[in-house]
Amino acid sequence: MKKINYSSANTILGIIVSIFSFAVFSLTVEPTASYWDCAEYISTSAKLQVGHPPGAPLFQMLGAIFSTFAFESDQIALSINMMSVTSSALTILFLFWSISHLIKGFVSIKKNISIIEAIKIFGSSTLGSLTFTFTDSFWYNAVEAEVYAMASLILSLLFWLGLKWVENIESERGDKWLILISFVIGLSFGVHFMGLLAIPAIGLLYYFKKYTFNLGSFLLANIISISILLFIFKLLLPTTLSIFGYVEVFFVNEIGLPFNYGTIFSAILLILTIYYLLNKSFRENKYMLNTITLCVTFIFIGFSSWLMIPIRSNANTVINENAPSDARSLLAYYNLEQYPDTYLFRGPMYSDIYSGQDENEPYKDDKPKYERDYKKNKYVVVNDWKKGKLNNNKEHVGFFPRMWSSENAVNYLDFTGFLDFSIKNEFKDQEQLIELVNQFKSSVDTNDITSEEYHQFLSTYGSYLDISKPSLIANLKYFLLFQVNKMYVRYFLWNFAGRQNDIQWRGGSENGNWLSGLDFIDKYRLGPQTNLPTDLSENKARNTYYFIPLILGLIGLVFLYKKDVKNFWPLIVLFLFTGLALKFYLNERIYEPRERDYALVGSFYTFCIFIGYSFLSIFNFIEKKFGGYTSLAITSILCLSCPVVLATYNWDDHDRSNRYTAQSLAKAYLDSIDEDKQAIIYTIGDNDTFALWYAQEIENYRTDVRTINTSLLATDWYMDQMKRKAYKSDPILSSLEHNQYAYGIRDYIKFEDIIDSTRWDLKDFISWVSSDNERTKYKFLLKQYGYDQEELKNIPLFTQNMVYYPTNKIRFYVNKENVINSGIIESADYDKIVEYIDIDLPKSGLYKNQILMLDILSKNDWKRPIYFTGGSYKESEYMWMKNYLQLDGLVYKLVPIETPIDENNPYKMGRIEANRMYDIVKKWGWGNSQSSTIYHDPETRKNSISFRSNLQRLSESLIEVGEFEKAEEILDLSFEKMPLHFFGYYTLSEPYIKTYYSLDRFDKGYSLYKEIENKYFEYVQYYSDSYNNENFKISENAENIYTYTERLRSLIENQIQSKHKFVEIESSIERFIKLTTVYKDLYGSYDYYNYLTSFLEPLYELNMDKGRILYNDISLEILNRLSLLKSSGNSTNKEYIERLIDDEIYNFRDLIKNIYGFENESFLAQQINKLNEFIN
Repeated sequence: MKKINYSSANTILGIIVSIFSFAVFSLTVEPTASYWDCAEYISTSAKLQVGHPPGAPLFQMLGAIFSTFAFESDQIALSINMMSVTSSALTILFLFWSISHLIKGFVSIKKNISIIEAIKIFGSSTLGSLTFTFTDSFWYNAVEAEVYAMASLILSLLFWLGLKWVENIESERGDKWLILISFVIGLSFGVHFMGLLAIPAIGLLYYFKKYTFNLGSFLLANIISISILLFIFKLLLPTTLSIFGYVEVFFVNEIGLPFNYGTIFSAILLILTIYYLLNKSFRENKYMLNTITLCVTFIFIGFSSWLMIPIRSNANTVINENAPSDARSLLAYYNLEQYPDTYLFRGPMYSDIYSGQDENEPYKDDKPKYERDYKKNKYVVVNDWKKGKLNNNKEHVGFFPRMWSSENAVNYLDFTGFLDFSIKNEFKDQEQLIELVNQFKSSVDTNDITSEEYHQFLSTYGSYLDISKPSLIANLKYFLLFQVNKMYVRYFLWNFAGRQNDIQWRGGSENGNWLSGLDFIDKYRLGPQTNLPTDLSENKARNTYYFIPLILGLIGLVFLYKKDVKNFWPLIVLFLFTGLALKFYLNERIYEPRERDYALVGSFYTFCIFIGYSFLSIFNFIEKKFGGYTSLAITSILCLSCPVVLATYNWDDHDRSNRYTAQSLAKAYLDSIDEDKQAIIYTIGDNDTFALWYAQEIENYRTDVRTINTSLLATDWYMDQMKRKAYKSDPILSSLEHNQYAYGIRDYIKFEDIIDSTRWDLKDFISWVSSDNERTKYKFLLKQYGYDQEELKNIPLFTQNMVYYPTNKIRFYVNKENVINSGIIESADYDKIVEYIDIDLPKSGLYKNQILMLDILSKNDWKRPIYFTGGSYKESEYMWMKNYLQLDGLVYKLVPIETPIDENNPYKMGRIEANRMYDIVKKWGWGNSQSSTIYHDPETRKNSISFRSNLQRLSESLIEVGEFEKAEEILDLSFEKMPLHFFGYYTLSEPYIKTYYSLDRFDKGYSLYKEIENKYFEYVQYYSDSYNNENFKISENAENIYTYTERLRSLIENQIQSKHKFVEIESSIERFIKLTTVYKDLYGSYDYYNYLTSFLEPLYELNMDKGRILYNDISLEILNRLSLLKSSGNSTNKEYIERLIDDEIYNFRDLIKNIYGFENESFLAQQINKLNEFIN
C-alpha cells in the first residue's frame, strides 16, 4: 500500500487549513476600530503609547509593525485588526499540528503512514481545527484588535512546543525545546497572561513521558507544575521588579547617587548573576542548574518587551496610563494596583458596606507611594500611608469570599437572597426602631420589598443592626450557580451547543442563555420557543448547533480517556486551568459591564482537541463494520457537519466587514464640538473615551479638542498629562500643583457645615481646598472640638491632613467678555447670559476628580468651551450645572444660559439652537449603519439611543422656529440611517409619531405607529400564548410582561388621542384585550380592568356593543370591591375603609360619566341605581 510522509503532509495540510482560516477571518474582519478596548489598543499600538494595566507591550510593538502596512491613516485600524487575523490563523496552524501529533502517537509511530492512517490523523486535525475556527468566542476575538487572539496563539504555540519537547526529550539537545518554551512564556507577559495556563499541562506531558503513573507521583507532578506557574507569574517577575525598585530607592536615598543608577546596577547585577550561574554550571557539568538558568534567562529575555513601557512612559506619550516610568511604578502597573483588591481564600464580603469601621482596628496601612523630588534628588513618600486607609470590618471577613464587591450589593441580594439582620443589643429598648424593623420584615415576608429597597434599608439603619455576612454556603452557592454556571458553562455551551441572542444575560430566560435548537430541551429550560418576537427569533446571534460540537467533544473525551490516558490528563488539566480555574482566580463580580466569554478561548481550544479525537473514535467504530473508505465517507459526513453548522450559523453575527459604526460615533462626537476653539470634552466610559482617542490619535481627526476622562482624572498622573500640550490642544489650566493632588493627597475632601448661609465664589472655594493652611485641615477642626495631642495620636494622619470644605454653596461668576470672545453662544443670545451660576455641592464630600473638574472650570473662566458626552444623568458628571447645558449634536455644552429641566422629563437636558444643531447633524457620517448586510451588534444598537433621542428633540426645536422641512428631514434621516427593525429601542421612536403628525405627515407617522405597534404586539402575543405553558416561568418574565403590555397600552392611547385613522383603532383595542386578559391574575382582576378605562370611550364610539361589554367588566370589578369593603365596615380600620369606599364611589361615578354620551337613559338609570345602593 502506498505510504505518505507524515511530516511533509502534516506541514502542508496544516498550512492549508491555516490559510483557509486566514481567508475566513480576513473576509469578516472589522475595517476600523471596534468598541471597548480595541480602539485603545489601536491607538497605543500605532504610536507605541502606554495602555491600561497590566499592559501588552509585545502586542503593541507588533501592532506598530502591522500599522506600517497602512497606506492612509484610516487604514491603520484595519492593519492592526489584521494582526489578530494573522494570530488566529497561526493559532489554527498550531492547533492542527498539536492534534495531528497527539493522534499520530496513537495511530502510528512510523514516519511514513498509510492512507487510512493519514485519514485518521489529518481528518481528526482538520475537524478539530476547523471547528475551533468557527467557534463563537474565538471568531469574535479573531476579527478585532484585542489581545485575546494573540494570547490564543501563544497558548497554542506553548502547547505544541510542549509536545515537541516531550517527543524529543531523550535526544541529545532535546531541551532546546524547553528553552524555547521559556522564551515564549516570557513573551506571553507582553500580551496576556492566558498563555501561562499551558504550563501545568506541559508539566504533566513531561511526567507521563518520564514516569510510570501512580496516584502519589501524579499528584506531586500536579503540585510541582502549578508551583512553577505560580513561581513565574507571582514570584519571579514581581520579585525582580520589586528588587529593582528597592535598590533604586536605596541607591538614590541612602548612597546619594543620581536617579536610575539603582536600576542600572540591578540590571548589571542580574546579568552578572546569570553569567555566573551559566559559567558555574558549564564548568562543573551541572546540567540541571544550566537548564534552569537558561530557562529563567530566556523568560527574562521574552519579558524584556516590557522595557518598552517605561521607555515610552518617559517619552511622555499622549496616552500614558499610570505613567509607569520607573521600576516601582512599573511593579504597581504589573500588579494592577489601580484596581480594587480581590481575595481568593479569605477576605471581606460585600456586606462590609453596611457594617461601619472595625471596632478594634478601624484603619490599616496603605502602600507608600514614592515619587521623585528633583529638588532634593531623592525619592519621597507623598502619601500618609501608615494607617492610611479604612480597614474592613472583621465581622464581615470570611473564607472563600466570592461575593466581595460592595458596588454590586443590590445584584448579590437579588441573586442569592437577602441577608439576615437583627437589632443590636444596645438599641433593643428603642420601641420606634423595633416597630420600624418589624414593619420592614413583615413587608419582606410578603415579598413587597425589592433588592434595591433592602439595600437602602441596610445602608440607612446599618449602624443599629447586626447584619450577617454571606455564609460560606452562600458563597459556594454563588460560585457554582453564577461564576461557574453562568460565567463558564453558559459560555462553553454558547460555543458548542448554541446561543440564544447577543443581548447580555442579566438574569431570566429571555436573553443571553445557551440554546440548542432542540425544541423539547430549549422549551423545558427557557419556555416556549415558537411564535417568538422577531427581535428574538431573527437576532443574528441566535445560533443553534443541535449539540453536534458538544456530542463530538464528549465522544472524543471518552475515547481519549479509554485509549490514551497519558494524553488525557494533560489535556484535562489544560481544559480546567483555562476554564474553571480561571473563573476561580478572576473571582468575577455579578453582572460585569459586558459578557466575558472571550477570555475563556483556551478552554474552548482544548475542547476542540477532544472534538478532533471524535473523528478517530467514530472512524474506528465504523471501520470495524464497513471498511476504510466507507468509514471515511460516513465519518466525514458526520463529523464535518460540525464546522459546517458552526460556520453557517455564526457567519452573520461574526461578519464585521463594512461596519464603521464605532468610527462614526467618535467623529459624530467631535463634529458636534466647535472647531478650533480649544474645546474641552469630558467623557465617562470606555466606549466614548477610547473612540475619541482613536479618532484623534490614529486619524488625526479634530486634535484641537482636549478629551478628559472623568474617571482617570482621579489620578495624579492623568492630571499631569492634561497639563501638557497634546497635538493642537493647549494644556489644561489648573490652580493645583502636582504635590497638591498626588496619590493620597486630596483623594477625598469632606463637607463640614460651618458657614452654610454664605455662598463662596468658586475661585475662593478652589483657593480653600488647594490651600495647605492648617485651618483647612481636619486636624484644625479636631482641635476645635477639644481633641488634645494624645487623642490625636489615635487619629490617622491621612484623616488629620484631610481637607474639608465649610460650605457646599458655590457661586460661579460668568465672565461675559470671555463668553463672547470664545464664541460659546450665538450673538442673538447675549441678552440671556446670566451673571452667575449657583452650584450646590454634595453634603457628603468630593472626590479628587470632582475637585479637579471644579478647578479646571474656575481656571478656564469661560475661555474654552466645555462639553460633556453624556451617557450619565448624575449631577456630578456635569459639575452640578445640569440647568446650564446646550445640546449640540451628540454632546452637551456648558453655557451661561439657564434652561431648567422639566421634572416630568428629567432626561431632556439642555437647550437647543435648532439651526446650529441641524448643521452639526448634517455633517455626520453614519458608518454604513443603515445597511442590512452589516451586523448591528449590541453596542451599535445601544449607541443609537443618544442619536434617536437627540434627533427627535432637534426636529421639535426646528418646528418651534418654523423650519418644518428641516424638521421632517431630520425625522426621516433618523430612520434612514437607523432603521427601526435593526436598532430597536422602540420607546425612543414613539415621540416621532406625534412629531410627524404635527407636521401633517400623517402617512409617515401612522406607518411608524403600526411598525412599533406590531413589534409590541409580537411580544404581548408571545407572552399571552406562553402564559399558561408549564415551562413558562411567570416570575422570571413578569417584568417583561408588564413592560410590553404597558408600552403597547400607552402607544394605543396616544394614537387614540391623535384621532388619526380612528376607525382602525378598534381592532388594536380588541386585540389588546384579547391577548392580555390572561394576565388578570398577574395584575389582579380589579387593577387589570381599571387600566382598560382609557379604552372605554373610543370603543363605545366605534362599537357600542363591545364598549358595553368592557364597561360591564370594569363596573363589575368596582361593585365587587365596594361589596367587599361594605362587608368590612365594622372592622377596627373603619375610617380607612370608609375612605376606600368613597374612592370607589367616585371611580364608579367617573365610569358612568365616560359612557354618558353613548348609552340610553334606561341603562344609565340602572347604573346610577347600583351606585346609590352603596351611597345609601
